[in-house]
Amino acid sequence: MKEEGFQKRSEEKLVKKSYNCGKCNDTGWILAPQEHSAPIAISCSCRELDRIKTDWERSGIKTEQSNLTFSNFCIWNESSGRAKDIALAYYKDFNSIRRTRKNSILFCGQVGSGKSHLSIALALNFLRKNVKVVYMPYRDAIMKIKQNIMDDEYYQKIISKYQLAEVLLIDDLFKGKISESDISIIFEILNYRYLNNLPIIVSTECVVDKLLYIDEAIGSRIYEMSKDYIMEIGKGKENNYRLR
Repeated sequence: MKEEGFQKRSEEKLVKKSYNCGKCNDTGWILAPQEHSAPIAISCSCRELDRIKTDWERSGIKTEQSNLTFSNFCIWNESSGRAKDIALAYYKDFNSIRRTRKNSILFCGQVGSGKSHLSIALALNFLRKNVKVVYMPYRDAIMKIKQNIMDDEYYQKIISKYQLAEVLLIDDLFKGKISESDISIIFEILNYRYLNNLPIIVSTECVVDKLLYIDEAIGSRIYEMSKDYIMEIGKGKENNYRLR
């Protein structure tokens, strides 16, 4: 009998440990006691975590990028400190500016200066606040669009995804060789967002003058949209964190 009792308790422990969430036993709900009435069901915190995880996956942000947060961004010089300050200011001001023309942010300049890190940190914070972000890794996205450019249904679907996103994060804009079709695709996306006051987060090695040189229509739109939140990081090894 003792052996049976021990086995039963062991089985119960195994069942309990099999739940991902010990608070709600994976139901998503917790019964909260009430002083003068029956308990009421309230949403468990694990449901919010599941929502955030799902939103990350839908945004296109990879799991390994989810550790790119403000808290683990290393400030190693004056430039990196200013970049983080601008990112935090943008996040703080976002709700009040998001419907205006100047509702975007641009990180540009030196390789290895933390531009992508801060861009993704912003995106992750927005996702936690239930602001839907779509992540557009420039090179991969452009290649995929061009490979399927003859498929009108696919082309319109993917372009619309980037045009209509609540917030669009373009990472490493104009990285590598740039063709006329690259410029045409980016203009189609950015012009729609510009006309409809839809925010963008942009990271690029191109400084503002180079963006204007590549295509003035694109560069001037990005500049106007992000004018109040531009971090242009000077070229130089001292601003490359990877070379420290």
